[in-house]
Amino acid sequence: KNLLTSWFDVGFLELRLIKWDSSPAALLEKLIAYEAVHAIESWDDLKNRLDSDRRCFAYFHPRMPDEPLIFVEVALVNGIAGNMQALLDEDAPVIDPRNADTAIFYSISNAQKGLAGISFGNFLIKGVVAELTAEFKTLKKFSTLSPIPGFRKWLDEVLSEGQANLLKPAERRALNQATGRTGGAKGGLKQALENDDWSSNELLRQALQGPLQRLAAQYLIEAKGRDGRARDPVAHFHLSNGAIMERLNWM
Repeated sequence: KNLLTSWFDVGFLELRLIKWDSSPAALLEKLIAYEAVHAIESWDDLKNRLDSDRRCFAYFHPRMPDEPLIFVEVALVNGIAGNMQALLDEDAPVIDPRNADTAIFYSISNAQKGLAGISFGNFLIKGVVAELTAEFKTLKKFSTLSPIPGFRKWLDEVLSEGQANLLKPAERRALNQATGRTGGAKGGLKQALENDDWSSNELLRQALQGPLQRLAAQYLIEAKGRDGRARDPVAHFHLSNGAIMERLNWM
């Protein structure tokens, strides 16, 4: 690891913009293969992610010029985006990036498993911010739109422990009404979440919004792993790189 860390020091790496019309097809194929956050479904999907209001930057080592080490995908939009489906919609209109005020970093993928544990992400994000700021003077906000992969596992643990005062009285009543049961927080919340179609059930969705958003905020800000870092890996990555938690996007 010490050798790899020295060989792949960021001082040796080249930050390169990947483009649909000028990057080699073999490199574009690698983006599809290495994308680890939001799968690239087709060539049309990839073309959409490399359109004029999108950017994709990658780090390359000079001795591996055709092999990305890590890459980040960015959407240039107006206002902080709150919905991945809308952001990746191939039918959505393309905006003029010169008018965008926000850069959304919606996916970052390590391409080389053998370099796991060698951190490029911090330098990549800050390098891309510098590139975008130089290109677009209108950009004022830089944000991520990130999943919360560990939340459900943490919540299941909290429910199994029977934590007291997990729900507020009004939340408990709303859940009991939505599930048609009586009882405490543990049973009502657990039963609601075990309903596979709760997201399409309007009554359940309304009853769950308040407690789930509050508990998700608690998880992101307060829950720690054994090493004292934010328990959620995505939260740890962004918060340790200087981000703040701006908002939670329900549904």
